[in-house]
Amino acid sequence: MRKIVPILFAAIVSLSGCTSLFFKPSSQLVSDPETVRYAPEEVAFTSADGIPLYGWYFRARGSEMGTILVCHGNVENMSTHVKLDLWLINAGYNLFIFDYRGYGMSGGAPTVRGINADAEAALETLVTRLQGAREGKIIVFGKSLGGAVAVFTVANSPYKDRVKAVVLDSAFSSYRRIAREKIAASVIGWPFQYPLSFLVSDDCSPVDFIGRISPIPVLIMQGQRDEIVPAHHGRDLYEAALQPKELWELNIAGHVKSWTDEATRNRLLAYLSSLSKK
Repeated sequence: MRKIVPILFAAIVSLSGCTSLFFKPSSQLVSDPETVRYAPEEVAFTSADGIPLYGWYFRARGSEMGTILVCHGNVENMSTHVKLDLWLINAGYNLFIFDYRGYGMSGGAPTVRGINADAEAALETLVTRLQGAREGKIIVFGKSLGGAVAVFTVANSPYKDRVKAVVLDSAFSSYRRIAREKIAASVIGWPFQYPLSFLVSDDCSPVDFIGRISPIPVLIMQGQRDEIVPAHHGRDLYEAALQPKELWELNIAGHVKSWTDEATRNRLLAYLSSLSKK
């Protein structure tokens, strides 16, 4: 019992701030030759509460098909996440990826409310400052934690009418539910999964906001062998979303691995191309 008490205390402190459970940032940008080859433009902007933020803007190669705003996942920073998105530049899409507060060169420390404010500032920057973000041509991509951010941002943004589609990859449906599942995964935590999970706020959970995105199309991609975010989260989001919506349940192992599959890449490009014809 003496060993359990400090573990539970640490869990309570962690969950009350949500930092160690949802945010695992790195301040060190990783230099990658392939990323450098695409010559990203450095973009400095500011969140509504004054936090300085930093992002990269890549211009499309060839005919411009649209602009993609990427809300990345919870680990490291944009320099490691962007590697899986560079192929979209060759497919004709401008790409804007940014770091939330506390990540990379962005200031501050991450909180759920804070990173949602940062994504709103990124969308505003894309609409008002960056060339290539033509009206009705922005696609918002959210990956894992970024999926929750993408849903909340588009659902509540005054620039919602500029968004052509929302694409979610491996997104969880509820902060509290995913916290409970992670707590329950340990032998010590299992008996306390419900009381501890209620320390996590569900105020910004995507399952409660995804219905507000309509009539913007929503595409939900979920790997059936994802050990980080179980497949039922994708189905929960699909059920809560309004039309037009699609759910792609992919036979892919791992978390946020959709772009590693060439068939899924081609399917996505066909989906995005079909949107431009509507």
